[in-house]
Amino acid sequence: MKAIEHKPPDIRNSGWFKILKLTFLAVSILQTSIPAIAQQSTQTNQKVPINNTATYSYTDDSPKPTRYQGFSSKLNVKPSLVDPLGRILGCAGKLLPDYTGFSTAVYELNPGDMTGTELGNLVNLTRTDNINGNNIPDGLFPNIENINPYFLDDKNEKRGVYNFLLDPNKGQLIPGKTYILVVNPPANSVFQQRRIQIKILQPIGNVGAVNNVIRYIATSLDGQPISTTGETTVEDSVIINDAEKQELKLFAFQLSTSMCQPNQMQIVKTGDRATAEPGDTSIYRISVRNIADVGLDTLVITDTLPLGFKLLPKSIRGEIDGQVVNITTEKQGSTVVFRTDATLPPGKVLNIAYATQITSDAIRGTGRNSAIVNGKRADNRFAIKDGPATHQLKIREGITSDCGTIIGRVFVDKNFDGEQQPNEPGVPNAVVYMEDGNRITTDPNGLFSVANVLPGNHTGVLDLTSLPGYTLAPNLYFKERNSQSRLVRLEPGGLVRMNFAVTPTFQEEVQK
Repeated sequence: MKAIEHKPPDIRNSGWFKILKLTFLAVSILQTSIPAIAQQSTQTNQKVPINNTATYSYTDDSPKPTRYQGFSSKLNVKPSLVDPLGRILGCAGKLLPDYTGFSTAVYELNPGDMTGTELGNLVNLTRTDNINGNNIPDGLFPNIENINPYFLDDKNEKRGVYNFLLDPNKGQLIPGKTYILVVNPPANSVFQQRRIQIKILQPIGNVGAVNNVIRYIATSLDGQPISTTGETTVEDSVIINDAEKQELKLFAFQLSTSMCQPNQMQIVKTGDRATAEPGDTSIYRISVRNIADVGLDTLVITDTLPLGFKLLPKSIRGEIDGQVVNITTEKQGSTVVFRTDATLPPGKVLNIAYATQITSDAIRGTGRNSAIVNGKRADNRFAIKDGPATHQLKIREGITSDCGTIIGRVFVDKNFDGEQQPNEPGVPNAVVYMEDGNRITTDPNGLFSVANVLPGNHTGVLDLTSLPGYTLAPNLYFKERNSQSRLVRLEPGGLVRMNFAVTPTFQEEVQK
């Protein structure tokens, strides 16, 4: 018999004995990779059929040779670990000059925190250095031992790279499991810590025996984007295809995220004076400094003017490094929006100056205005902002004030005519409430006054509980004055009187 035999491949060298990887890339100002964590199966004991078979054929030596052929049965092997591999890059997607002191870690959620944002214990990762013959293969580059946390290496082949292995046998890929990926910069770094929450989701539809779909949602906990388009929440899935055809290769779904330095531009607002009065002109300057490592464009400054400040459109000027730039203006009520199509280079300052006319309405306002700035990096189009920057201007009344004064007296009306006579004394410590809630108390002569009152109708109410032994005096001439309240009309800059007439109460002595 002459036989040709094809031996089945040694499965010990096949991809099933390698550790599956999932790669995530995340950009930060640092740019840190967010794990595209994948789940092998909702049932950790479920086996995945592999089309890894051996074929054979032979021919016998009979007078009429006959050819025989066949194939071996399929093997069932269960993968062990899943690997999120990541890299820390600069905000523009380039390597940082030095990774000394950088570390990454994966944490469980704090069980006592209902928000799902606080760190719990470090995730108990399976060691992958074949300790005491545990039959676990060596880990993957660069975190060979699967240590958590992992300190980044500054060597060329390891610069900015980190990875962790998650073990489905420990239930680490069950839908609903949530982790927080933390990137810690070294002490005294210009960068801040990044926190990204990663939650394993239920698969959608019927997941076949050959293909596995692993879904997750990644959410930024620090407000910085976790994608190249600026999103702070990303939901996606990873498909691991047929093992034989793909040779157990890592199907990496790369999710880019940015952790740029917190302060990339600075806005400052100043004025030409500390005090002013109606009729004056106040000049303001807004300065926007670029402290990032790349140019900034699409700059929009939103300035909220105080009450009574009127923008003078022809006064607006803009410049960068002594060169005039075009500034467009939009005004909606007290909000002014300044825009420029100029790009602000690193280290340079955009200055915008404008003038406002102070009207008499400013007396009723605070004199405080604020400005914020929004822009985008010219390289990756990430949005950045700063502010508010504020300026306080003290407003004096001046001669153009339209506010008036209310004066009044609470007195004992002896002849019940509602008017005070020389022999009718005032009542001290009486309380009058104004319509805006102001509480006024009379002086020892029964007098009170309210200054800086807006023109228009105003109401005052006498609190009789503050006058024990007195009651409202009847008015024999004007029925409308037989009330605890008074309605007066105040003209701009005027003076109006609001009097209350009372009379003693007399109680009869009870006969025993």
